[in-house]
Amino acid sequence: MAKQLTLLLVNADHGERQTVIRTLQKLNVFQIIELNDTQAALQVLKQQAVDLVISGLNVGKIDGWRFSRMIRSGLLKTPKNTPIVLIPPTYCERIAETTARSYSIDAVLPLERHDVLPQVLANVLSTHLEKSSRLNLLLLEPNEQKAADISEQLALSFTCNPVTSENAALSEFLQNDYSIVLLDATSTRAETTKELVENILQHKPSQAIVTIIDNQNADYAEQLLLLGVTDFVRVPYNLSVLSKVCDHAARREDFMVSYAEFAHKVEQLSRREQSYKELFSAHQRILLHLNTVVLELDATGCIRFINPAWEQLTGHKLKSTLATRLCDYVQKSDLPALNKAIEEVLSGPYTSTVELQLLHHSGASVWVECRFQLIKNQTNIASITATIDNIHERKEAELQLRHLALHDTLTGLHNRYFFDQQLNHFCKDAQLKDDIEHALIYIDLDHFKIINDSKGHQQGDIVLQEVAQLFRAHINQEHLIFRIGGDEFAILLKNTRLLDAHMMAESICSAIEGHQFHSEEASYTISCSIGLTQISRVNCDPNECLKQSDIALYIAKNLGRNLVHCYTKEDAKNSTLQTGLEWGHSVREALKNNQFELHYQPVWDFKLNKIAYFEALLRLVIDDKLIYPNQFIPALELLNDTYLMDQSVIRESIRAVANHPELHQISLNLSAQSFLDERLMPHIQACLRDFQVPAHCIIFEITESASINNLSATQAMINQLNQLGCHFSIDDFGTGFSTFSYLKQLPAQHVKIDGSFVRDMLNDPIDLALVKAVNDISHSLDKCSVAEYVESKEIFDELKNIGVDYGQGYYISKPLPVEQLKQAMKTILSLKTAC
Repeated sequence: MAKQLTLLLVNADHGERQTVIRTLQKLNVFQIIELNDTQAALQVLKQQAVDLVISGLNVGKIDGWRFSRMIRSGLLKTPKNTPIVLIPPTYCERIAETTARSYSIDAVLPLERHDVLPQVLANVLSTHLEKSSRLNLLLLEPNEQKAADISEQLALSFTCNPVTSENAALSEFLQNDYSIVLLDATSTRAETTKELVENILQHKPSQAIVTIIDNQNADYAEQLLLLGVTDFVRVPYNLSVLSKVCDHAARREDFMVSYAEFAHKVEQLSRREQSYKELFSAHQRILLHLNTVVLELDATGCIRFINPAWEQLTGHKLKSTLATRLCDYVQKSDLPALNKAIEEVLSGPYTSTVELQLLHHSGASVWVECRFQLIKNQTNIASITATIDNIHERKEAELQLRHLALHDTLTGLHNRYFFDQQLNHFCKDAQLKDDIEHALIYIDLDHFKIINDSKGHQQGDIVLQEVAQLFRAHINQEHLIFRIGGDEFAILLKNTRLLDAHMMAESICSAIEGHQFHSEEASYTISCSIGLTQISRVNCDPNECLKQSDIALYIAKNLGRNLVHCYTKEDAKNSTLQTGLEWGHSVREALKNNQFELHYQPVWDFKLNKIAYFEALLRLVIDDKLIYPNQFIPALELLNDTYLMDQSVIRESIRAVANHPELHQISLNLSAQSFLDERLMPHIQACLRDFQVPAHCIIFEITESASINNLSATQAMINQLNQLGCHFSIDDFGTGFSTFSYLKQLPAQHVKIDGSFVRDMLNDPIDLALVKAVNDISHSLDKCSVAEYVESKEIFDELKNIGVDYGQGYYISKPLPVEQLKQAMKTILSLKTAC
């Protein structure tokens, strides 16, 4: 006869004990120790070991859960892996499985199913495993030290299996069962992490996954959540927080399913109040530790049940919340969304999700995600269950990123990207409706560059911010204000007639003109020029509207600035201005995209019979055609953007000197606008430093007329260039004798004789006299003379006889790209033999 097994049966209810005993006696394999209290049972287990324990739930001061935990502690005489079966009075399958895992209970069986107890006991007795309440966790962490730290922190709740690569993680996952997968996505590529997540969820869609991500990567976090990741932690993070998140994630599915079962039980037992209370008590232990708010609403939105997480989320007390309406705690602006979600749930498909803001007890708002589900009982009475999760940080990050994407960071106004979107929207709106008129105002601050040059860019930024405030003060919130770039602004006036728009534009002009701007040492005023055009059904092309406002703006500038010009059909006939603006924008884009070439023209030294230096001349390449300066410089001047041209020429010319030893010295032309720009000197210094080119290899040129317009500033800039080691030349000198007095005030090394005198000097004695005069004055001031337009041998010889130092022109060489120039050098140097 087989040896009988010792079974300890603990149950407070005599009738329930007898039901179990009758079932066990049929097996005839157990010696049963029957007790009605866990304290008495513990006294037995302190003295002897048993082969099996069957316990009820409410069995004295120490309930069945804690009684099981005591057995698993290893403090008793019976082994800590002794099989335990729990027989509760009420039962929800998922809750039972979840709680059983937490307390290392082998099986949970309701009393009503005592007939299957023999099969359950046979299964339990067939395995004697080490019992642990810890959940299995797969950790992907390439850094071994970090993996050790995380494993140590999570050891209380999880059995961690760390791996260092994605392949190892997927292999481990496929071979073993894990409650949670924890991935450190900060040290792996985003696509690799996404691929691993997809592979895991493809094999097990319900798998709980937590990722560790970079602090600011909100888009990446959202993508992972959309893939199916359960939760994420941002670096830097506290390890204790990581533990809570992992615990929450590992049990979340259980909790959600458990609550659905709970709601179903509530419906089934609605007429059995006592059973309902017992079931509520069983679930309360779970809900007490759940971070997600769980509540139940009736069909009118009144709160009938809520868990303690509500108080932590909103600051409102549970007692005061019960029997109130959920809509009382929602921001007014979000009430339509809440009402719509509840209506959807009540009418089908019985589930709905919405994001909204709850009102915290302190008065602040908290972004949450609410998920609603409809439940109907046997009498068809409807109730709604809801879960609410805190998404405030994620939502704030989304809103902040959206704001940054649509706003200018300096002024807080809308940016160019949003302007293009809204202009298209306004035009479509006008196209669809006959009686709709909008208006576009385009604004440019007059002489704003002078503020940047004289006061510095920091003061310029302050002016832009104050101007933005003036716009807000004079434009209603229904209209949209944009900073297009630099000192250009635009305003889209919604549902505004042209006359009203003109009056608004005039008020803006007056407001800016009347405003006092303050710097540290003084106060000053500025003005603005405004172009205005109408958006209507007959004028609703966005590109055309923008072009019209652009043309109107430049007409306002040409009419004297500080005024408003409204676009008319007559303006469209001004083809010169319109073509100039369009061409100017094309030229600017070509410069930005480096669509240009530099050609170099030799300058001949008459005394030494050799090439003294080369002049760099800019050619744009647009539609595979070479465009010469006389074709594009006027357009750039119209846009006040010659600095971009000079900046490109300086950089590429100095690069060419570094790469081609033949270009031992070059001269560069500067526009008057760039010459007085405070960014010029740092740019020159940076290029010389970056390309390791000595400063004496560079000669800068500026025209005579530009140099005398601001003599003191020109003197200061030439001195700075000389101190740097660069040389300087006055270009096109001699157009008026009145300028001779200025020559001695400019510390330049070279004076270029205007080519119009040189070209006809052999036929016109006045031109010849002028060439001689400029040459003599240059020498008397210890400066070298340079003659342009040397187009024949006769002119070449005469200039040499006069004593001019240098000559430049087609007779010597045309401007050529550097590679062609190298090939032509032998021909050019043959001049030495001819001389």
